[in-house]
Amino acid sequence: MANSNKFGFAPVEPETPKSRRPRTPGPMGAAVRDTAENLTEATNAKVAQRRQNAEDAKEYRTAQEEGRLLVNIPLAEVATTDLPRDRMELDAVARSDEMDELKASIRERGQKEPVEVYVDGDGVYQIKKGWRRLTALAQLYAETGEDRFATVIARVERGAADRMLRYVDMVEENVVREDLTFAEMAQVAITAARDSGVDETDPVELVNRLYAALHKTKRSYIRSFVFLLVAVGDDLKFPKAVARNLGVDVARAISSEEDADALRAELSRCDTAEAQNTALAAFVTAQKARAKPEKDSAEPKQKFEFYVGKTKVTARDGECRIVSAQDYATAPKHLLEEAVRAFENVLKGPRIR
Repeated sequence: MANSNKFGFAPVEPETPKSRRPRTPGPMGAAVRDTAENLTEATNAKVAQRRQNAEDAKEYRTAQEEGRLLVNIPLAEVATTDLPRDRMELDAVARSDEMDELKASIRERGQKEPVEVYVDGDGVYQIKKGWRRLTALAQLYAETGEDRFATVIARVERGAADRMLRYVDMVEENVVREDLTFAEMAQVAITAARDSGVDETDPVELVNRLYAALHKTKRSYIRSFVFLLVAVGDDLKFPKAVARNLGVDVARAISSEEDADALRAELSRCDTAEAQNTALAAFVTAQKARAKPEKDSAEPKQKFEFYVGKTKVTARDGECRIVSAQDYATAPKHLLEEAVRAFENVLKGPRIR
């Protein structure tokens, strides 16, 4: 060994690496691998689906709490007894031509706009918005017996809510559509003021809260009708027939309890809306005629002015004012008295023209 050392052995030569045999998986291995990959993909998909389901459930609960979900409720489960309606003469509304038109629309196209309900303390659905739609469906179901009219599409308010806000929600839709008369809007304020669940007892103050979206002039008209309805009560048999200007004029003309008593006596004898409005107009005319002499007696006093040299004289009933550069405070008192006496004597004597 030429390269051997003194110990008699040579360096160990590294072995030439052998080429590796390709390790292609067999049929069983490929099946196991595919199964594992598919299982991983399925697991990831399930995890993603669970996350999506959790998000959907959270969104659903939020929408439910906020009243954004639409549900079908049997008509028999919806009551109209808790919140007073914002319309007068509901029976007349239920028999009106407008109700027939609404029924025809629902019969042809179905209920397009949902109503709004809330759950009262007894767990009963109570109507908040959409009394006409609910009534139209009830009439259609009674007339036809068809199942498609047996339920109402509704948004459900969940949880406790401010009762005052429910009044606002009730009138909001009709106010925006200008579908309420001033008398009806005033009656809502009066009814809300008597509601134990509302903290305000003054109907005039409630007008600003109920109809905050309206112009201040329109709110002023509603307050006038509140005053009128409170003053005459049920003796005003046809409040919806009272025009805006007439109602405002009558409210302004009532200046005392005696005026209100006299008007109630006249209204109690009226059997038609026309007779009622005639009595209201006559009351306004009589009040204006009675107030006219007082107005005439309170007319401002007549006056005239003129100059004597540089002295300005202003004369009116019971007063004569002299303005000049003269300092009258420094004039001797006896001279001022003599001048005033002479002034009065001239005025009392015969006038020289």
